[in-house]
Amino acid sequence: MSTQYAPRVQSPTEERNPRTTRIDQVPTLEVLQMLNDEDRVLPDAVRAVLPQLAFVVDEAARRLAAGGRMHYFGAGTSGRLAVMDAAELIPTFGLAPDIVVAHHAGGAAALARPTENVEDDPERGAQEAAAVGAGDIVVGLTASGRTPYVGGALRAARAVGAYAVLVSANPRAELAPDADVHLAVDTGPEAVAGSTRLKAGTAQKLVLNSLSTALMVALGRTYSNLMVEMNAVNAKLRGRVLTILTEASGEPEEECARALEDANGEVKTAIVALIAGVDSDRARAALAAGDGRVRAALRTLDQDPAE
Repeated sequence: MSTQYAPRVQSPTEERNPRTTRIDQVPTLEVLQMLNDEDRVLPDAVRAVLPQLAFVVDEAARRLAAGGRMHYFGAGTSGRLAVMDAAELIPTFGLAPDIVVAHHAGGAAALARPTENVEDDPERGAQEAAAVGAGDIVVGLTASGRTPYVGGALRAARAVGAYAVLVSANPRAELAPDADVHLAVDTGPEAVAGSTRLKAGTAQKLVLNSLSTALMVALGRTYSNLMVEMNAVNAKLRGRVLTILTEASGEPEEECARALEDANGEVKTAIVALIAGVDSDRARAALAAGDGRVRAALRTLDQDPAE
């Protein structure tokens, strides 16, 4: 029985790149230079969607502050990037594992061993979106902008009132009407036609880095550019916590270690105590009054160095 192929509009990522047609005929260094030349378009391509991304960050911050969650949906490279981003927020920003959730077509098994056909099932995406609530935000990631699994998730999410975002490398993405915002990072043809693990995947990684990091800043999980909610679960991170405390307060490491111990390991409490010169109880109370934000707590104690 022959396979039926439905006609469709070609994604820009599948077009043949005129700059790399000789990629199989040139020395290795030139191959690498071709790849690097293509990668150099990415910062500007991502920068072009920053106004829309800022709106997404603000909407996500509003929803998460009100008790909502953020869900990523993707397949293949897009899904793997989503899983990585969600997982890294847990130790880096002390985020509970169920706040930013990644849904990858095919589940955990497909992370290491690709199962490409699972992305063609919109019902699978819709079923996994059953976990989405009206107060949540859903981010669908698909380089081509047409992955059925992602489309099913976006439509199901909007049906319950969630805010839906599409991230693609296709300005004419088929799924754009299924999203409230379309972040179309125009990366153009890949160096190897259709290999979206290259520019399109890197662009998605940049977008996710920016989205989740800006979201954590908006939620008060940094003080200046320091991580103050991190989980110090190993020796490296415990050392980093002391570095954060010394950078934030200007106090010697020994004093910071004592403050951290007095604060029962709570980094933000130790920072406030060190900067404001108060005990852990007063620092903790100031943080509670300031919605858990270090600057707000310091303002309560009239000790914000930024003012």
